Amino acid sequence: MSSNTQTITCKPFHTLTPHELYDLLRLRSEVFVVEQTCVFLDLDNKDQHCHHLLLYQGDVLAATARLVPPGLYYPEISVGRIVTSPASRGTGLGKQLVATAIAECYRLFGPGPIRIGAQLYARRFYESFGFVQSGEVYDEDGIDHIEMIKA
Repeated sequence: MSSNTQTITCKPFHTLTPHELYDLLRLRSEVFVVEQTCVFLDLDNKDQHCHHLLLYQGDVLAATARLVPPGLYYPEISVGRIVTSPASRGTGLGKQLVATAIAECYRLFGPGPIRIGAQLYARRFYESFGFVQSGEVYDEDGIDHIEMIKA
């Protein structure tokens, strides 16, 4: 693949290739554990029940998100583990990731509200997609978070 080719894939966990699984776990670890210096267990036994959105730039995973069916984490549909690689930030890829995640949630799970647990600093970013804060600020692994919902 050439380095400027973009590939977007959305698939259930059991159909991920070993390379795709490695790429998504590595990117989540790079950002959530190393960059944000959070010691937490990313592998929470929910991935196996979710769809995974993968945005590749060439053969490098640049962004990923976990699409969570209703009832698994929240009563509503949810999007979690939203992450863009440090090298891809500021390129609009995060906006593309979230917009695609929302569309894929509706395609997979039907219409309905979508709930997220967002890092507080990203509130305005998620508000631009129609999410509104639905709870108080809470600490998760040393980072301020808020629950947000898109009706």
